[in-house]
Amino acid sequence: MSENHTNREVHQYSEGSRAPLRGQVPEDFGGQRVDVVAARLFPDYSRARLRTWLEDGRLRVNGVVVARPRQPVAVGDWLALQAGPDVGEMANAAQDIPLDVVYADDAIAVIDKPAGLVVHPGAGIADGTMLNALLARFPQTAGLPRAGIVHRLDKDTSGLLVVALTLPAHTRLVAALAARDIHRQYDAIVFGELVAGGTIDAPVGRDPRHRTRMAVTGGGRTAVTHFTVARRYARHTRVEVVLETGRTHQIRVHFAYLRHPVVGDAVYASRRLSGVAVADAFPRQALHARRLVLAHPVTGERMEFERAPPADFLALAAALEAASD
Repeated sequence: MSENHTNREVHQYSEGSRAPLRGQVPEDFGGQRVDVVAARLFPDYSRARLRTWLEDGRLRVNGVVVARPRQPVAVGDWLALQAGPDVGEMANAAQDIPLDVVYADDAIAVIDKPAGLVVHPGAGIADGTMLNALLARFPQTAGLPRAGIVHRLDKDTSGLLVVALTLPAHTRLVAALAARDIHRQYDAIVFGELVAGGTIDAPVGRDPRHRTRMAVTGGGRTAVTHFTVARRYARHTRVEVVLETGRTHQIRVHFAYLRHPVVGDAVYASRRLSGVAVADAFPRQALHARRLVLAHPVTGERMEFERAPPADFLALAAALEAASD
């Protein structure tokens, strides 16, 4: 098939501030993977960028968010891509947003992200993110993928993130994440009383019934979460969590799967009440990325960073402690 023929059915339609791209699957591509077809229908973008947008829920087939890259498409299906800003646009989106920089050198920075700050622009969020703050604080990140961000925390999760400041550092940090060589430990408070720690080994993917959510599903990607009990309260448990993999919403999905969802989780614990007012009214998920361990991408030096949970998390823990007496 010629390049011109491949692009013949691709056009734009108006929706919001950025017009999504729309393309119809031609006969030659029926039954192929959606990520492969998207790369042919939208050739102006690299496969890596398309995959990132796919993971962010920016690609739809016949109006439904794509669940996984391997999902097959049929002849005549319509693909709609909500493209994000390119590097040039991101470079102009620097915003003076305060950042708590725990550590920085020429190659990396470690940030303690507050709850409420979105990590990078996505569907419906054009700016005001940690990415925009990084572009202002570290202008050299304008030429890097996602301004050097190599892993994410959900908007309402607080804690530590490592960011690359150079392209070699970015490449090595991404490889270290893929090889599971970056150690991440979290603090969480969950509903119910857990008797002991353990390992949750259950695949996570798009929820087939609610496409904006994630779930434990047979078609998902391998996801492994280790946890230990740090403190038992009367109706809740504080746990220390170590991620072996890093799937979207992994901790939140895994503990909901155990029927011990994270306190304050508006998505995966929206109907869960314990009768303890301070926990039932907690305004965000009680989840904090406490500890980060990695090898420096340039020197190879082992580096450890730790930040205690913020005041709201500690106040919740203290209230649950008092309610347990």
